Amino acid sequence: MSKAPDQDGVLAKNRKARHNYQILDTFEAGIVLAGTEVKSLRNREMSIEEAFAVESKGEMFLHNLHIRAYSHGNIHNHEPVRIRKLLMHKREIRKISAQIAQQGLTLVPLDMHLRRGKIKVQLGLAKGKNVSDKRDSLKKKDADRDARRAMRDANR
Repeated sequence: MSKAPDQDGVLAKNRKARHNYQILDTFEAGIVLAGTEVKSLRNREMSIEEAFAVESKGEMFLHNLHIRAYSHGNIHNHEPVRIRKLLMHKREIRKISAQIAQQGLTLVPLDMHLRRGKIKVQLGLAKGKNVSDKRDSLKKKDADRDARRAMRDANR
């Protein structure tokens, strides 16, 4: 697994993913796009909140990724919501699909970013949280924030 993308290279983040799911592992994948899709993505006109990845016939596909139609496109503009193929190594796909089938996990996109001029998707192998887990994580987050605030105030 490679290093995390730079903040300025991030095109979109799925902020709900870490709230709704417990992320167990992360993977990076390329994505097959049309030309007008790339232009819309560079303008940050997309939504990855509802997206998820599925394995089919040894390949990974991203469903429910919404990329708005390019404003300066012509009759060859892309469909906003369509199934898009992910580019991953076969061994990664086999590993992920085995874990999904065995443990009842799901694969959600965490963010889309630019890496050396190419658009990549960071996927998270995730397990759904129930309501009490979500509450616990919010309480922990609040406690951490209060502790940081108290430390900062004590240093003044």
